[in-house]
Amino acid sequence: MSARDFEREYKKEFLGITDDEPYEEDESEEEILKIDEMQKTNKARVFEQAAGGRIVLCGANAYEQKYYFNPMFRDIPESIKKELNIISVLFTQEAGGIFTIVFEEDGSISIETNADEEDITYDEITAGLLVGEVRRKRQDLFEALGLYYRIYVLHENPADILDED
Repeated sequence: MSARDFEREYKKEFLGITDDEPYEEDESEEEILKIDEMQKTNKARVFEQAAGGRIVLCGANAYEQKYYFNPMFRDIPESIKKELNIISVLFTQEAGGIFTIVFEEDGSISIETNADEEDITYDEITAGLLVGEVRRKRQDLFEALGLYYRIYVLHENPADILDED
């Protein structure tokens, strides 16, 4: 799937925009989303791996155009890693700023977004709406990741977790 197809799918799913028109030829390369060419890094200069019992799963930074995935979770299936990459990168392309998905101490997932104070292009309203949309559309994914964290990281008994539900 090409970067343009990813962008169209994202707009359709998260923003409700159907973009059946082909891109105009005069559109600059910077304006076209290029996930496959986005720089990736495992350096956590922007993201702290652990903060007060919380652990960052992944995140993206619109300022440096970098994506971070915590190597502690390398055993997560590739398809889920790719989905997290797409969610993170597309979020920062749309709203700007810094986007992170964090495991809380109890195994629940938090989605956070913030921006530099000087950033006048960051749209807090769009960011808030997109966070809500991501939570709603990917609820099953986040519940599964929470279970994964509780079982494999916190070493909770799966039978106890199932009894809670």
